[in-house]
Amino acid sequence: MNTIINGITLAYDDHGSGPAVVLVHGFPLCRRMWHPQIKAVTDAGFRLVTLDLRGFGESDAPEGPYSMELFADDVAGLLDYLGINRAVVGGMSMGGYVLFNLVERHAGRLAGAVFITTRATADDEAAKARRLQLAQETMKFGPQIIADAFVPLLFAEESLTGRPKLVEEVGGWIVGTDSRGLAGGLLAMRERKDYSGLLGTVGIPSLAIGAEGDRAAPPETARAIAAGIPGCRLEIVTEAGHMANLEHPGAFNDALVGFLKGLGAW
Repeated sequence: MNTIINGITLAYDDHGSGPAVVLVHGFPLCRRMWHPQIKAVTDAGFRLVTLDLRGFGESDAPEGPYSMELFADDVAGLLDYLGINRAVVGGMSMGGYVLFNLVERHAGRLAGAVFITTRATADDEAAKARRLQLAQETMKFGPQIIADAFVPLLFAEESLTGRPKLVEEVGGWIVGTDSRGLAGGLLAMRERKDYSGLLGTVGIPSLAIGAEGDRAAPPETARAIAAGIPGCRLEIVTEAGHMANLEHPGAFNDALVGFLKGLGAW
């Protein structure tokens, strides 16, 4: 499905009924990454909304600059369009940075927060330099640059070697992404805030999900989020990497649905 939000076309899917859950994909991905969660979440009695952030998947990829604020405002705008007053929002990796921005600026819209293989800290100078270089190379050479750089980081070693079809599918999503969206996302991540100091002020039910084999956001990053947010639950998925929800969906879904069921109605 598509709708116009903040002047651009946003693509989204809306499954099931009940209290609303919104899942926000990471970089350089799209809403298709959440396919293994649809049945588990809706069968548990929840409405699941997934979207392609601007620049990704089937959403428009306008000229930049992009920012976490802009991504967060797009999510809030989609909630408005769908008539959803409050939702539990889960964000994976870059989607987690969007979630932190929602927590800071749109907290009244959140019934809960799920931080998925992400981190609260900002880029250091070396990472910022690398993001800028990659953005420039992507605009010059195209999305294959990003696929080559990120696919090895997205999966645990055993997935890279043992699940070639999954790795190939995700690589295809990346190669099919508009270069403007990829560059815009890189620069938005480069400029994102450090939210470490915000953790102690988060006043909504929260869950941090890490993955044992994550090479992009090691499990220590999830532990730091859980330690910083009052009452935050922590789940570390074994036998999985950065894309824990795709690599080990059973364990991931158990963690997510268990958290949602513990919240009561919202």
